[in-house]
Amino acid sequence: MKKRLFIAIQYLEIGGAERSLIGLLNAIDYTKFDVDLFVYKHTGEFMKLVPPQVRLLPENKRYAALSQPISQIIRRGYIDLALARLYARIPARRFERRTGVKEPIAIYQYIANYTTPLLPSLGKYGEYDLAISFLIPHNIVRDKVRAKRKCAWIHTDYSFVDVDAEDELPVWDAYDHVVSISPDVTKGFLGKFPSLSSKIIQIENILSESFVRQQAMDGLEDVEKEISSLCERVGGKSVVRLCSVGRFSYPKAFDRAVHICKALVERGCDVLWYVVGYGGDEPLIRRAIVDTGMELRFVLVGKKENPYPYIKSCDIYVQPSRYEGNAVTVREAQILCKPCVITAYATAHSQVCDRVDGVIVPNEVEGAASDLTSFIADSALQASIKEHLSLHHYGNEQEALKIDAL
Repeated sequence: MKKRLFIAIQYLEIGGAERSLIGLLNAIDYTKFDVDLFVYKHTGEFMKLVPPQVRLLPENKRYAALSQPISQIIRRGYIDLALARLYARIPARRFERRTGVKEPIAIYQYIANYTTPLLPSLGKYGEYDLAISFLIPHNIVRDKVRAKRKCAWIHTDYSFVDVDAEDELPVWDAYDHVVSISPDVTKGFLGKFPSLSSKIIQIENILSESFVRQQAMDGLEDVEKEISSLCERVGGKSVVRLCSVGRFSYPKAFDRAVHICKALVERGCDVLWYVVGYGGDEPLIRRAIVDTGMELRFVLVGKKENPYPYIKSCDIYVQPSRYEGNAVTVREAQILCKPCVITAYATAHSQVCDRVDGVIVPNEVEGAASDLTSFIADSALQASIKEHLSLHHYGNEQEALKIDAL
């Protein structure tokens, strides 16, 4: 008899955690599991990538309202949810005053504490053998789903996240397992929640090599023409193509990457750095581009459903993050045999073996620019890394077998 598996996530917009979930769903053995996927709000380019074997549960309007602006929630008539969101600002402001942290990530936990009691139960779908909460906050699966066992996923490095550990601990502690995506993510998480060490199990972000390579060929010719056109504006065929992919947010550090790009140009590097992505920091990044005069050199190509042809079209993939849990895009670039340059965020060494399958550079502008300049000039090292990547596998569908253990 098949086991029943429940998975919850807010939406399926383009993002690392969302892509990781699609990888997991494609690797699950459906001869063993019946999978129900509950997406709070049925939006996002990845909705169409959900495998047909998965039963997508209907959208619930009250759950869908959680990610909407308060003004929209009020117009939809959910006054109680709007008030709960407003009340959540009170403990958030106290946390800000106590810690000096502006706009703390802790706000998401406070919102969940106030809104979850107002949401309908998901018990009508019956009892599951395992329920997975794939993204924070984890109150909903804890309180609204019936399951014999429950697990919650960690996708970020808690070493760099300011949370109200006392407030969050009861939520994490209610789960049978806490799934970490890397040893460094585990270390950062246990730095905040040491009492949860016995609950940790590691499951890496799941990637299929065949899927990544297949997607990289889809529309490649058009992307090559697009990038070649951008290169012609700054010098033509000799231009070194740098690519980054990610959400426009503080951790990804694309605002800082603009200044690294300027430093590269000042050091004589003929580069085009194009970034695939979207997010709230776009105005900040565009201001930095204008302030540095990098309009032709640092280009935002926008939100792309399929970023792989852009990665395949580059010479070097760059991950300029301030901090990361486990950057899915780095592994994707390695699958496509692209030399990767990543900043020395805390989890960097769990992703790249320096000067073997990538290069780790300092996590600040001048150091990163200096080392990246040297790497751009070192064609022998680039060739060595490419050869190593071509001889090694970076897919890991076998990680899905750990669901059996859970």
